[in-house]
Amino acid sequence: MIDASPFLRRALLADAIFSGVAALGFTFGANPFAALFNLPEALLRETGLFLIAYTFLVGWLASRATVAKPLVLLVVIGNAAWTLGSIVLLFSGAVSPNLTGEFMVVAQAIATGVFAELQFLGLRKSADVVTA
Repeated sequence: MIDASPFLRRALLADAIFSGVAALGFTFGANPFAALFNLPEALLRETGLFLIAYTFLVGWLASRATVAKPLVLLVVIGNAAWTLGSIVLLFSGAVSPNLTGEFMVVAQAIATGVFAELQFLGLRKSADVVTA
């Protein structure tokens, strides 16, 4: 367990807010977003459902003064993997988004990568204050 630095807690909270907005949009607006981005409706809805659970986890971590370092590392690694997976998805040929869809996938990949970096930096700031 570590004492979460204010920087880490803010980075986790920002991720939870961003993910929560995306979760609601993709879960409840999968159909119009599928048409807007030319992406499969099922992909967007399932992504939204996953993000609901993710939002609760990251929001819960952001609300704690003390967190399990491995759990925060899991979030950081998950965000980095999401970023890479999003880019791979575009080049895989598994989906054929239009230009708006490509922009959305790249923009959310960049945002998720930034969250991974901020959370990693926050974790490093927190590592100095280890609790028993």
